[in-house]
Amino acid sequence: MFKTIKNALKTPEVRKKLIYTLLLIVVFRLGCFITVPGVNNIALNEAMSSANGVAGLINMISGGAFSRFSIFAMTITPYITASIVIQLLAMIVPALERLTKEGGEEGRKKINKYTKIITIILALVEAIGLFLSYKNAGIFVDNTFMTAVTVIVSLVAGTSILMWLGDQITNKGIGNGISIIIFVGIVSGLPGFATTLWGLMFTESGFSTTGLLLMLGLILGSIILIAAVVFVQQAERKVPVQYSKRVVGRKMMGAQNTHIPLKLAMAGVMPIIFASSFMTFPAMIIQMFVKDIATKTGFWAGVYKFSIATSTSNVGIGYSIGNAIVYLLLILGFTFFYTYATFNPAEVSANIKKNGGFIPGIRAGKPTTEYLSSIISKLTWFGGLFLAIIAILPMLLRFTNLNIAFGGTSILILVGVALETVQQLESQLAMRHYKGFLE
Repeated sequence: MFKTIKNALKTPEVRKKLIYTLLLIVVFRLGCFITVPGVNNIALNEAMSSANGVAGLINMISGGAFSRFSIFAMTITPYITASIVIQLLAMIVPALERLTKEGGEEGRKKINKYTKIITIILALVEAIGLFLSYKNAGIFVDNTFMTAVTVIVSLVAGTSILMWLGDQITNKGIGNGISIIIFVGIVSGLPGFATTLWGLMFTESGFSTTGLLLMLGLILGSIILIAAVVFVQQAERKVPVQYSKRVVGRKMMGAQNTHIPLKLAMAGVMPIIFASSFMTFPAMIIQMFVKDIATKTGFWAGVYKFSIATSTSNVGIGYSIGNAIVYLLLILGFTFFYTYATFNPAEVSANIKKNGGFIPGIRAGKPTTEYLSSIISKLTWFGGLFLAIIAILPMLLRFTNLNIAFGGTSILILVGVALETVQQLESQLAMRHYKGFLE
């Protein structure tokens, strides 16, 4: 990885893209410190000092922008949600499915346009919800109509800027822009994680041997977790495929041996994002309409506590255990859903048969479909359970009274984005090498 980065810095074209990406990252981080107009900073600090639950989860992803109620407080989540909506609609609406699979570059542009429209709509709804949630907490200087318009427009504009920054990084920089923004937001929490570890070793009463051992245990556990994530992200099952001799035009093409690479974690981190959104959505809706819901009792208060148990342990052991079980089942379910949405065994089997290929020892057609489905099912079970364990680990860690938000999901996102970015760097260097050879 370091060799790749070193070579990239030596290459003028790639170096320019890296510098451009870094400049946009700086713009993102500066925006995280620009507070929305009309906010009472003293009241904001008091309200956010004890932020947990949904607020704590959003704040971690936003790199602290939410706790400052900056213009980037809503982060890029409306765009992610819009992308998920488009993917789901593409499975239901035939016109969108054709645009996705057969539309080419023009179809991709239309899909991107629809995604941005839905993003603005979702951002507007979320901004209104945030204003309604916090207007009674004294966070705003006043609750007039103009203050509401200013806050809502600022938040929607912030999300639009983030969407633009993501597009610019993807088109002119290095890596996937949206992933890079999420990556930087999580990385900005590393100093806080380091401070927490330091506080374990040096307490008010002096040096703590127990704290040192706990700190070493956390560091060792993080290293093991990173190694496991890298292994699962990179691991793949290669299904061999043979193609017999066939006539293409006026030429006789010889027999070829290739393989289908099936990733162990084909769905990536998307099932965790889906499950987290599904679990925290009821809490976001309830707190918009019920004031001080966290201090109340009753049915809706119970639903709220059950919903936020994904990101806090201050709701009771019963809520946490129930939430963890439902969370695990949702991750498994979304893993199967997303895997089969991106990989269709019947379609792959039909393409192999159409091109005169076959899997050794397996007949073409239905047997090939059943064989691929069996492999995908086993890989998905393993990948889903791994994702569930990664996601639930931070929930277990909270019962140790350690204020550590940097958990397994964060590591999974960081490692995935880092590997993807390095691969793009390598491909950029390879393309330049071939261009130089041809010239």
